[in-house]
Parts: sequence; C-alpha cells; structure tokens
Amino acid sequence: MTRKLPVPDESAPPVVRSLADLGRLVRNQRAHARLRIDDAASLSLVSSDLLSRLENGKPVTLDKLMLVLDGLGLRMLVVPAEEIQKLEAVLLPPDAAARSA
Repeated sequence: MTRKLPVPDESAPPVVRSLADLGRLVRNQRAHARLRIDDAASLSLVSSDLLSRLENGKPVTLDKLMLVLDGLGLRMLVVPAEEIQKLEAVLLPPDAAARSA
C-alpha cells in the first residue's frame, strides 16, 4: 500500500495546548520534510505505529516523544502560560498570533 504524504499547513501555530495540537505540529513538520510516516519513524528510532498514535493526538511516553522531535528537527520550549502572548507577538506573524489565542 502506498502511503501518501500529508499536505503542509502553513497556518498551523507552533503553540501546543493539547495532545491533538502536538500531533498536528509533528505531522506538519513531517509534511514539510516530505517524509512518509515509515521514513520519519525510522529517522526518529520509533515505530510507525507510535508515530501514527502521536500524530493522531494519542499519548506516548516522553522519551519516545523526544526521539520523534529530535528526528524531525524540532525542539520543545516550555514557558509559563502568561508569557505566551508576548512570545507569539515576537515569533509569529500578526494574523497567526491572533488565531492561536
């Protein structure tokens, strides 16, 4: 069975408030890298099943999450919730910051 590549979502905000948000962010990064799920999983040293669960907003262990983020060239930044708006104003275009609030 041929696996299709996901389509990148240019409007996806980088702010994660739920497992579903995290999954969308990971899938979007994979789409930008033009990687099939099995190739991305291999690069990340995890199974395709685990990557699929993560992309679909299901829980995975933190050590596996870190492997996926590293494999896809992503880093995690944890900040106090009250600082989000200030960071979004700096990191995002004005219209994207308004959408993610």
